Amino acid sequence: MTTGRFRAPRNAALNTTRLQSLDAIAAPCIHGAWRLVSYLVEEKTSGDTFRPMGDHPTGYALFTPEGRVSFTLTAEGRTPTTDREGDAALLSSLVAYSGTYRLEDDRWITAVDVAWKPEWVGTEQMRHFSIDADQLTVRTPWRVMPNWPKQGPTRSIVIFKRCS
Repeated sequence: MTTGRFRAPRNAALNTTRLQSLDAIAAPCIHGAWRLVSYLVEEKTSGDTFRPMGDHPTGYALFTPEGRVSFTLTAEGRTPTTDREGDAALLSSLVAYSGTYRLEDDRWITAVDVAWKPEWVGTEQMRHFSIDADQLTVRTPWRVMPNWPKQGPTRSIVIFKRCS
């Protein structure tokens, strides 16, 4: 195992009580496709909240039983652009990354191998999650988000509904 990344041999049994193997995840299961319902950001300093992607953002989180995750969120009102400046501005209305994931208690940790922000590639992104029936609630740790750094430390509260 290398520092900062989880690499288990294929079909290896994981020998730890806090880490769940992908075959041993109890119901309700995170595997599958989840459609974005809401995206709220809370500012740590003030406690204020805002909806950085509008009232009706779109997106999906996809978790495979084989241990891959893909996470894409986009703001409402995105429109095609015709120039480089417009294309660049679209990055502020997007959050997207993919990689391998592991579960530890109420957290999923992604070893990022593709991301909308290159500085995320090669890092681990941790998210707290809970599942209630067909609703997945995700909370990020407090951090300065690349899309809105002026707000200082924030955490995202993202709610998904299981796709049927």
